[in-house]
Amino acid sequence: MRIVDIRETAIPLKSTLRNAVFDFSEMTTSVVAVITDVIRDGKPVAGFAFNSTGRYACGAQMRDRFIPRILKAKPESLLNAAGDNLEPEKILAAMMQREKPGGHTERSVAIGTIEVACWDAVAKIEGKPLHRVLAERYNDGKVIDKIPCYVGGGWYEPGKGIPELLDEIREKLDQGYSVMKIKVGGASIPEDVARVEASLKLMPSSQHLAVDANAGFNRERALAYAKALSPYKLKWFEEPNDPLGFELNREFIALYGSPVGTGENLFSTQDVENLVTFGGMRAGVDFIQTDVPQSYGIVQFARTLAMLKQRGWSRESVFPHGGNQMTLHLVGGFGLGGCEAYPGVFGIFAGFADDAKVENGFLKLPDRPGIGFEAQNQLYSAMRALVS
Repeated sequence: MRIVDIRETAIPLKSTLRNAVFDFSEMTTSVVAVITDVIRDGKPVAGFAFNSTGRYACGAQMRDRFIPRILKAKPESLLNAAGDNLEPEKILAAMMQREKPGGHTERSVAIGTIEVACWDAVAKIEGKPLHRVLAERYNDGKVIDKIPCYVGGGWYEPGKGIPELLDEIREKLDQGYSVMKIKVGGASIPEDVARVEASLKLMPSSQHLAVDANAGFNRERALAYAKALSPYKLKWFEEPNDPLGFELNREFIALYGSPVGTGENLFSTQDVENLVTFGGMRAGVDFIQTDVPQSYGIVQFARTLAMLKQRGWSRESVFPHGGNQMTLHLVGGFGLGGCEAYPGVFGIFAGFADDAKVENGFLKLPDRPGIGFEAQNQLYSAMRALVS
């Protein structure tokens, strides 16, 4: 068997949302199809992925370097020992040829997106959902049927005040979510405190509400927010400062006290290791939020988890960034702490299968082969166009 072709395209999000740092009006996303010569149901098996949201499409790197390296490789050099399926670890190594150490973000998103698409193909060829394939390979075969799922929202939008925010939270609670994350930093501190206090009145406890500053604070503003929100003892405070500002992160944690989550804008095992070494992060208290398709993919994520384990971190403290089908399978397959969701936020890229339903804060893992994009009609229409 072999990879016949790899195709990509860029799709605009067309979103009016804004967080503490930027709006999404220009945001694009890369969609990838990895096409094999394996035939199922009369057509070639193809694996799909996209580069999550928050980073722009990266087709240039894919076309110039990573896709050609895979297609030029001897087909058998990319297969498992039995020769009957792809081996993502070998495909990752092929893409990393002649790449200088460091500078991860320039390539990690492009590589990770292709690599996750390869995993979709692997699971389809095995006839299993991806979470089961990952559990068998990376989690001692521990297959689970549902995972915790929290919902992200509370964006800043034109004409959206506290009443509209509370309507949003009520809607999400009615949809079955029990934990909500809202944005902070896009307004004044008194305004954001008022938003938090109003939101807490709808939640069972402060452990059902988290906040996210999207890495938008300098030292003065970060520490001011630490003081202002510390009394509320929220589930976590996400990304108070620049992702590589480890000393400020340490200072923030010491002042804030309650759990902090960060890491979605770190794109290598080395950077996550620096975070837990120098950033003041507390194993068993704080949360790591790596975005897997944007940081070299699943094989490298497994290496990151191994590094974290050596430093005393459990998998339950890892909540990957990305409210989508890919993250759903990663959380279930690796046995991680939970999955986020962004229903109705990022167009066709948001959410899970069309028939997915959250119940009491949990989401059932699907049985469809692969990642299951085929059960997201609008998204799959864009993916299918790559192979038609």
